[in-house]
Amino acid sequence: MSDPDIRHEVDGSKGRYVLTIDGHEAELTYSKLGATQVIADHTEVPEPLAGTGAGLKLVERLVADARAGSFRIVPLCPFVNAMRRKHPEWADAFNV
Repeated sequence: MSDPDIRHEVDGSKGRYVLTIDGHEAELTYSKLGATQVIADHTEVPEPLAGTGAGLKLVERLVADARAGSFRIVPLCPFVNAMRRKHPEWADAFNV
């Protein structure tokens, strides 16, 4: 998959990252936990995007934003937590 365009939406204390390919949306949702932490609570990739790396791209964007924004991620979402374990180089972006 080439570099996809990922939209970041914020609504109060909640937010989501959305990747759209061929009309299908993959998303990663989170809740803010104060100014220095976000809880990554859900990642959903529709069947047509399964196996494309869409979920990983969403987590990579969250990690990049955490580093740039000086906040840390609490990986409540099982997928985000699995990606955290696979990528020890992201340890600075997580609170576990």
